[in-house]
Amino acid sequence: MKRYLVLEDGSIYEGQGFGDMHEAFGEIVFNTGMSGYQESITDQSYNGEILLFTYPLIGNYGLNRDDDESLHPTCRAVVVHEYARRPGNWRQKLNLDEYLKMHKIPGITAIDTRAVTRHIRQRGSLKAAIVDEIQTDTVTNLKQQPLPHNQVLQSTTNNPYPGPATGHKVVVVDFGLKNSILRQLAQRNCDFIVMPATSTAAQILALDPDGVLLSNGPGDPKDLPQALTMIQIIEKKVPLFGICLGHQLFALANGADTYKLKFGHRGFNHPVRDLATQKIGFTAQNHGYAVDRASLAQTDLVITHEEINDHTVEGLRHKQYPAFSVQFHPDAAPGPHDNVALFDHFIKLMDQYTC
Repeated sequence: MKRYLVLEDGSIYEGQGFGDMHEAFGEIVFNTGMSGYQESITDQSYNGEILLFTYPLIGNYGLNRDDDESLHPTCRAVVVHEYARRPGNWRQKLNLDEYLKMHKIPGITAIDTRAVTRHIRQRGSLKAAIVDEIQTDTVTNLKQQPLPHNQVLQSTTNNPYPGPATGHKVVVVDFGLKNSILRQLAQRNCDFIVMPATSTAAQILALDPDGVLLSNGPGDPKDLPQALTMIQIIEKKVPLFGICLGHQLFALANGADTYKLKFGHRGFNHPVRDLATQKIGFTAQNHGYAVDRASLAQTDLVITHEEINDHTVEGLRHKQYPAFSVQFHPDAAPGPHDNVALFDHFIKLMDQYTC
């Protein structure tokens, strides 16, 4: 079925629909990963966004239950140049078309995704829609339609749930949690409890944690002022580790500022320098906002990592408290595992402060 990808600046791309066939609207963002499409589609950080893959063939190894980063993907649509109708992998259970239909996510194929990516890089962030036909008011309506806010409330768990073990007690605040973060904690025998994004400091501390982890998640960190109060209390009490959105919230809670990037960082090949060792690691990233470097001057935060390409702030630590954060995804599913040792650093902090 013929469908159209429409951008708010009037650009129109003709393609073929697959997956679910309802029309879609959202901010269009691009992911540069050559694999890991299942993890990306199920990453709650894409909540409310139309996800475009730059790699020309998507779906070639199918999809399976084990690689989901969440049970219910919330991206608005998927854009590909070509999807594999007959994938080949012993682990596969569904092809991409079947998976998108199951989760009621529209897809569009036969799109020159690299041309669209170049356009986004030049113009910056754009609203987009996938429609069945072009009307005289299609672009006008697209411009006027507001983007969603506070997608975290759609992504977070409604009820706490545990991951029992015998090691350190960790509270994970779920702003749009990836399952791979829980896998890293489980590998370190952490006895974790996942709490909703709306949890207060009192509710978290009542669980007597050895440490608190602030997860990744979608949207603008400034949509979550209640989380800043929680972080300001928690960081004084127990070790704290922030990832992605958790990193931005950690910065805001300590007096720094954040801003929207021109087109974001989304992929698995972003080089990041550890300023302490000068070593460069490759990272998985998925974010549209960043911490303002200039705003850190009057805070108690120190930059620990920076992006090589554009020098954005990729890591912070507090001068007084056992608290640190990174903008990238050290759980690295999918992606390189250069920075997985940051979870070991979190464990060491808990060792020091629970002795």
